[in-house]
Amino acid sequence: MVHLPPKPEHCELCQRAVSKLTRHHLIPRHLHRKKRFQKLFPKEELVTRTLWVCRPCHNTIHKACPEYELGLYYNTREKLLELEEVQVFVAWLRDKPDDFVPKHRR
Repeated sequence: MVHLPPKPEHCELCQRAVSKLTRHHLIPRHLHRKKRFQKLFPKEELVTRTLWVCRPCHNTIHKACPEYELGLYYNTREKLLELEEVQVFVAWLRDKPDDFVPKHRR
C-alpha cells in the first residue's frame, strides 16, 4: 500500500497558509511509465514524491522548465529551489497575504 505524505497547512514552497493546496508530483505522472524513470526510481517513490503547493507556486514550477527536466533533475524541493525562476518567485510571494493571487503573467 502506498502512503502519501499528509497535506500540510501551508505551501511547501512559499510557506503561506493557503487554504487550497495542490499536489505537485516531483516526478510528473506521465513519466512514471517511461523505462528511464522506472529504472531510476522505485515504483512507490514515483507515486509518493510530491509537494503540496499553492496554485501560484505550482504554475511557476511548470513554467520554469519542461516536465522531463523536472522529473530528471528537479525532483526534490531543494532542487526546485535551485531554479532561479522558482527561487525569485517564491521569495516575492512569501510575504504576500495568504489569500493573495498574482495576476496572470503573459
